[in-house]
Amino acid sequence: MSGLNLGNQLNQIVQTAKHAMFDQGELAQLTYGAFDIAARSMQEMEHEEIEVTFPVGCNPDKTAIQSTRTYRKEQLLSKYQFLAFHQLSINALVQLVTLIETMLSDVVRAVVVRYPQKLGGKRSVPLQVVLEATSLEEVHIRATDTFLNELAYKSPGEFSESVAQLLSVNLLECPAFHRYMEIKATRDIFVHNSGIANDVYIRKAGSHSRVKSGMDLPADIQYFLESYECCLQIAEWLEIELHGHWHSTEYEDRKTPQFELPISKNNTGQTTFIEEN
Repeated sequence: MSGLNLGNQLNQIVQTAKHAMFDQGELAQLTYGAFDIAARSMQEMEHEEIEVTFPVGCNPDKTAIQSTRTYRKEQLLSKYQFLAFHQLSINALVQLVTLIETMLSDVVRAVVVRYPQKLGGKRSVPLQVVLEATSLEEVHIRATDTFLNELAYKSPGEFSESVAQLLSVNLLECPAFHRYMEIKATRDIFVHNSGIANDVYIRKAGSHSRVKSGMDLPADIQYFLESYECCLQIAEWLEIELHGHWHSTEYEDRKTPQFELPISKNNTGQTTFIEEN
């Protein structure tokens, strides 16, 4: 990809992220449908108790250690409902945030690798890295990796401020990005605090906070769908903004309507194009 026009490279990164988001939305819907089918099938069973076998570990020979548990029908139905209406949306939300983070990091990496001077003259590189590098490009890549690692620990707002000049794009000008700050804060709460909002969530979510500190943070299917749309809006906004600063012929070709000349057949049966005046 290094030989591509930078605008096209950035556009491909965003396109890849958008396609991955579409796939995530599709998988979430298919999984939801599968839970629904399983729950209906279970309700139609005559038996009130159902045995389920599932792996609980792995033997030294890599075969699964199986365990069998007997559930009451209403007990198992409750678990399916929990998976469909709660766990599914949380897992899908984690994937959405990961896709946005990866997309932004890949965009930054592409620009810095092409224009390493954008990192600034004050950034230092350990002497060992320089001595072990086989080329100047490798030094640039290592410096970029260090920079991206620093960005990974920043909040979305801090990330935007850090890369605004570098990308010539200010993410804080994107309305959906402010909504994304709350989405990422929600993801962090489910990963690090069992879904209970705390002061860190309130600070990160800002005016988009949905609950007070100490309360359960809701994350149902509706919230996932709203988050899904928000992430798509960020990708579409970024696509336009990057094209404005880093021209992409691929983006331009997709957005330019393709006109086909009308055709007709003359008396000899030959196809001819009709010229428009």
